[in-house]
Amino acid sequence: MAVESPGPIALPCPLSAGWHIVEQTVLPRSAGGGFSAGAYRGANDELWLLSDAPKGSISRWQGLARGGLAGLKPLPPLPLAQPQPMDGEGLVLDGASLWAASEGRLQPPRPAELLHYDLATGQLRQRLALPADWHLQDGAGLQSNGGPESLTRWPGATALLMAAERPLQQDPPDRVRLLRWDRQPAAAPVATPLQPLALPPGAWGLTDLVATGRGLLGLWRRFDAPDQWQARLVLYPLPGRDAAAAPLAPRQQWNLNRLGLAADNWEVLLAGPPLADGRPTVLLASDDNFNPLQASHLVRLSPVQQPDCKP
Repeated sequence: MAVESPGPIALPCPLSAGWHIVEQTVLPRSAGGGFSAGAYRGANDELWLLSDAPKGSISRWQGLARGGLAGLKPLPPLPLAQPQPMDGEGLVLDGASLWAASEGRLQPPRPAELLHYDLATGQLRQRLALPADWHLQDGAGLQSNGGPESLTRWPGATALLMAAERPLQQDPPDRVRLLRWDRQPAAAPVATPLQPLALPPGAWGLTDLVATGRGLLGLWRRFDAPDQWQARLVLYPLPGRDAAAAPLAPRQQWNLNRLGLAADNWEVLLAGPPLADGRPTVLLASDDNFNPLQASHLVRLSPVQQPDCKP
């Protein structure tokens, strides 16, 4: 079956025109927390948000297309069964199954993996290890709590694209690695490294990616103690297959704090349904870290598209 997709993401035109906030809300604590990835099922008008709690689960709502954020009606959550604690950070719906990226930790030990679940029951079908140079270890591989942080569908294909949050320990500090997982009809998916993406200097991380026909739309996050959060949307070209090539610089970036989003831990980016007047949208969600001083924010953005602009 084909990967669930809400359609292509529209971008601002020109890119410098930026984004418009359509609506914002804060989810109640009873809805769950720790939201780190999401998906929208257009056929069912369902919003799914994956929690990074050790007992993996997906909170679900219906009614986004019909009633917007104010019209969301909670559905029963989908618990995810796994043989050990997980740290869900990426989500792709795929016919009768779903794929999740699980972030790794050194303490307590937890490998980073690509996980394959039954969509109806949440039962685990496959656990796929990352390539050896991604394995968490002292002095090499992923940083503890450093990814993989996102999972998306490759444009026009059944392949999946995975990204780290921060540079691997053996890499320069100006890039994050990508893996393309090509799925085989009767075999386990095969991971291929791609050209890395550039990161700006400082404590920035890549928290989500959505692949589009015009490139990769990403979400950057930065935290400065004790409580300073920053977030940006960025647009990258599609990466090449030379993993040793220079990191791809973004074509455009947009400061979300200046746009008026709450200064919080924004981690989720996904294509949303169009508005009643046909304008396209994207949806962002924040991870409250199960911290009473933070919240699970939702916001819908629409790209500003000037009438005389041609993409």
